[in-house]
Amino acid sequence: MIKNISPSLRKFIFLFSAFICVLPFMDAPLALVLGFLVSLLIQHPFKEYQGKITSFLLQFSVVGLGFGMNIHEALKAGKEGFIFTVASIFLTLTAGILIGKFLKIRKNTSTLISAGTAICGGSAIAAIAPVIKADENETSVSLATIFALNSIALFLFPFLGHLLSMDQHQFGLWCAVAIHDTSSVVGASSKFGNEALKIATTVKLERALWIIPISLIFAFINKKNGTGKIKIPYFIFLFVLAIVASSYIPAVEAISGNIVFLAKKGLTLTLFLIGSNMSITALKAVGIKPLIQGVLLWVLISVGSLLVILWM
Repeated sequence: MIKNISPSLRKFIFLFSAFICVLPFMDAPLALVLGFLVSLLIQHPFKEYQGKITSFLLQFSVVGLGFGMNIHEALKAGKEGFIFTVASIFLTLTAGILIGKFLKIRKNTSTLISAGTAICGGSAIAAIAPVIKADENETSVSLATIFALNSIALFLFPFLGHLLSMDQHQFGLWCAVAIHDTSSVVGASSKFGNEALKIATTVKLERALWIIPISLIFAFINKKNGTGKIKIPYFIFLFVLAIVASSYIPAVEAISGNIVFLAKKGLTLTLFLIGSNMSITALKAVGIKPLIQGVLLWVLISVGSLLVILWM
């Protein structure tokens, strides 16, 4: 980290880097790397606003992408991915809990990593953590594990998709099932193609809705100890409304291209912010056992879903 740098210069470097992310040549993976480099070189000048801005940008971007979809195509993708989604979620949760017990990882940490892998990464962890009364350290370790693997997926999946000669439909479905966080799913699939992006976003948000029943299940299991408030991902319903509006309202359809363009730039900026919030210290704090659990689960769901998709 560069020392003796003034707060004003630190803010300028950060904001200029963020501006670069909205330029035409920047894509999501590069923005993530740039954000991480900025976090290594300077202290994050807007740390207190990071969470709210990142959350808003991600939700705005996802809803904006809905304006580029057709309701009939979305329903078809959702129907095809439903059984796959249900099976993969419960298989991943079960495997994660068993791996956690075998490695003797703290129960809450193991549960959060399993839920993050099974459903939708950081969003699932944030929703389930208060339900199971996870402390700050357990939540941070789980988030760091998921985000580290997300970063790898953002680069690895498009490469493997081309290497395996996957088509747009196959790759979009694979991303939705095998990549943890919505931001990385959208980032990786957009790198592969527009059709892959549409399928991946639709199926991933269908998975994200499972936050609600899974949270209720954990709430029931932990009811003796009391539970926190369940966070419902309301922005997913706005995504559905955006799809309906772009499909049936001509005036909306006429400007949908511009909205989608802004949404993609918002996603790139979101990945920059996620990268800027990562640090070597946070990654070291994860420890080897939670990371092993995360990697084993990721390999299980990635390889298993890939084999099913290629042989469907």
